[in-house]
Amino acid sequence: MRFCNAFGGVALFGMSVLAGLGAWSGQALALDARTLDRNATPVEAFRFGFNAYKQGDKTTAVEALTFAADKGHAVAQWKLGRMYAEGDGLTKNDVKAFELFSEVADAHADDNPNAPSARFVSNAFVALGSYYRDGIPNSVQPDFGRARQMFSYAASYFGDSDAQLNLARMYYDGEGGDRDPRQAARWAKLSADKGNVGAQALLGHMLFEGDGVTRQPVVGLMFLTIARDRAPATDGWIQKLQEQAFSVATETERRTALAMADDWIGKNPPSVQ
Repeated sequence: MRFCNAFGGVALFGMSVLAGLGAWSGQALALDARTLDRNATPVEAFRFGFNAYKQGDKTTAVEALTFAADKGHAVAQWKLGRMYAEGDGLTKNDVKAFELFSEVADAHADDNPNAPSARFVSNAFVALGSYYRDGIPNSVQPDFGRARQMFSYAASYFGDSDAQLNLARMYYDGEGGDRDPRQAARWAKLSADKGNVGAQALLGHMLFEGDGVTRQPVVGLMFLTIARDRAPATDGWIQKLQEQAFSVATETERRTALAMADDWIGKNPPSVQ
């Protein structure tokens, strides 16, 4: 089964994480669109744009964020990239999004991975990896090798769980290089341990089937069950994999896996966004 198209495109990255950045957000400033001139700092412009976005004024938000982005504010560049990628307050434009994510990645690849802004930099790498994998019509040709590089950097340097999952999927499908189930399982495990639902499903499937790794049906079914419990309803492929494994597991395997899944879920409540 190919997992690269099971859930597509660039991973979503909610505005809720912005609210927790402190230095990047903050109280609305005494600044409006008329005073957003060359005297405003990039941080002031970003804060203004962020607050305008929260209040639903996306036109003003785009103006302020563009001002900050043009002056090199990384999180403003990232947010504009997301807005272009999703058609959120702007006409969807993957080429423009690609350019903005590239600016973030080029300027901040060596930033401290523990810095508050690192999550935005790593997400820019994930977005670029997705664009290189899928391509942009009439602009960016699919390049699996380059996609794997982007995911690999974000997965290893920043420890990004979405990058780790995407890298696992590419190893699993043999995209950008030889198929390597062991590497796929390694990266999926790192991501799954962080609660990434897609990674839990992929790892569980591999362990249950013994696909390139030592077969561990109980642990595999456990991960599949955890993923099914937490996956949104739109991820029907996870439910299908779990049901397939459950249908062929022995009664003992089912009982043990369900007990282990309940224990894991009890010890790892969903994070509050």
